Amino acid sequence: MDPDAKPDLRLDDAAAEHLEPDRATLAAVGKITEALETVEVARGHLYAFHQLTGSADEKLAHGIDQLRAAGHREHADRLAEQLLGRNVLHGRWTFQVVEEYDATYYSAFRDHEMRVRELTRGIPHLAEARLKRENRTAGLPGHEATPYSKD
Repeated sequence: MDPDAKPDLRLDDAAAEHLEPDRATLAAVGKITEALETVEVARGHLYAFHQLTGSADEKLAHGIDQLRAAGHREHADRLAEQLLGRNVLHGRWTFQVVEEYDATYYSAFRDHEMRVRELTRGIPHLAEARLKRENRTAGLPGHEATPYSKD
């Protein structure tokens, strides 16, 4: 056996149909997974919010230094005291918002999605795999069943 050979992950239609649950279960699990994917996107936006807010705070600090250097100490002091390092939510900087989101919502959502996916034997994206089997044109370049198949 070639140690560099890639496995052929393609299932023929009969084997794939045998592994799949009924269409209603497949659709329901697919919808739960789709919801998790949306949560992943929201989480990415939350991390972007965290990074952008931190970047803005750094720029503000630099601007405050420039104001002070330009002789505008009163404005610089007011900004440094009242805005620099300010909470974005009551008692929280953005890292705390991200940590709380991850701990209270994201991790719970992910865990529940994994449990529901037991209904598909833990195999992700079965609905998409079915759609690919139904819509691809076997033998046509760009329509291969797997990255390793030749059809």
